[in-house]
Amino acid sequence: MIQLETDVAVIGAGTAGLAAYRAAKDAGKRAVIVESGPYGTTCARVGCMPSKLLIAAAEAAHTVQDQARLGAFGLRVGGSLQIDGAAVMARVRAERDRFVGFVLNGVEGIPQADRLRGRARYTGAHTLNIDGHTEVRFATTVIATGSSPAVPPVLRGAGDRLVVNDDVFDWQDLPRAVAVFGPGVIGLELGQALSRLGVRVRMFGVGGLVGPFSDPALRDCAQRAMSREFPLDADAKVRQITRTDAGVNIRFLDSDGTERSESFDYLLAATGRTPNVHDLGLEALGVERDARGVPAFDRHTLQIGNSHAFIAGDANNDLPLLHEAADEGLIAGGNAARHPAVRPGRRRTPLAVVFSEPQMAVVGRRYAELRRGCHVTGEVSFEDQGRSRVMLRNRGLAHVYAEIGSGRVLGAELMGPDAEHLAHLLAWGIQAGMTVQKMLEMPFYHPVVEEGLRTALRDAQAKLEKSRLQEAA
Repeated sequence: MIQLETDVAVIGAGTAGLAAYRAAKDAGKRAVIVESGPYGTTCARVGCMPSKLLIAAAEAAHTVQDQARLGAFGLRVGGSLQIDGAAVMARVRAERDRFVGFVLNGVEGIPQADRLRGRARYTGAHTLNIDGHTEVRFATTVIATGSSPAVPPVLRGAGDRLVVNDDVFDWQDLPRAVAVFGPGVIGLELGQALSRLGVRVRMFGVGGLVGPFSDPALRDCAQRAMSREFPLDADAKVRQITRTDAGVNIRFLDSDGTERSESFDYLLAATGRTPNVHDLGLEALGVERDARGVPAFDRHTLQIGNSHAFIAGDANNDLPLLHEAADEGLIAGGNAARHPAVRPGRRRTPLAVVFSEPQMAVVGRRYAELRRGCHVTGEVSFEDQGRSRVMLRNRGLAHVYAEIGSGRVLGAELMGPDAEHLAHLLAWGIQAGMTVQKMLEMPFYHPVVEEGLRTALRDAQAKLEKSRLQEAA
């Protein structure tokens, strides 16, 4: 068995792991990075980039297919759109592989001696075994093992027709019909894209959750918007899932209580992801873990308890987003290098976007995280927002939350045209500690969708002033 010694041992060569490795090396420490699977980040292989490629094709198709919208502009398109599913998926795979190639080029820049292949398992507080061929002794370690799709046992009845988002991007052609379980971020993005590309889609949820929203008004708005394109039951009563000769059969209760049976080519499980923290031998590190097996950690230092171990990226299940994984990798790798003199790293204002149509976004503190009676909600509906109506993209709602007393903008949940850009403006303002009044002092051009954000801020400011007057009285 090969024996190695290093200062920092990083497990996982995804976004967080690569950032941690580079931070440790930049600090002048010896470091190794261990990977058991194919190189290439979740974002590049099965996440952000391939999903946006599919969405881009769907948006192009929908632009031509949306006869009602085109007719309202006085436009007429003759004939019907022909969707070449094989060509659509060929481009998705080709561009996906190109993005993965960029990541692989970066990995190739890491010295061969620092790249270890195989499944790592802790065998002691400072030792790591890699598939029985290498033992690594380390001073500190970073766990950056990512996450995997979580599939509830009830869905296993679909047999080999059960797929997760990782599988979709390797399809050679588009299927005829897909049942999507989970109207969250992944489910909504892929479900809507497939529907707009001519795939018959039905979506099933649990507990009424839709999208990333915790605000009931936004959740209801998302439910209405998505239901215009395909059947969506956010609290489905599924009776049975069966693998058939033709695909998958699902028996369920319709909204009126009638039992229905419908067949699909595939069942797509978009039911969340689970951290890859099992079978790592974490017990050898002697760290405390929660019910899911995730070690208890400080989200500002990424240190696990008071140990010499750190955890970053999807593995800690805190904010499973690429930009957060990169930040966390830098923090964890830097602190692993300077241990025991760890220090808090820079954490940015939380920002998450769903690339559906309309887009959805959550910024800063979510509705569910706010203390009741301590904030006001500024609201705007995009149905009558000027630029949105001009473009005939006037669907959606935005809620901006501001703190009573200080007037600081705390967060927002929003759905509407180009919400990704509104979310960025809000995130920058929140991170800068801006009040509603300060944001209103910023320039707003006319006519732009951003004027909708100004409407919500004005509504919040009026409610803050009313609260101040009531307090004074």
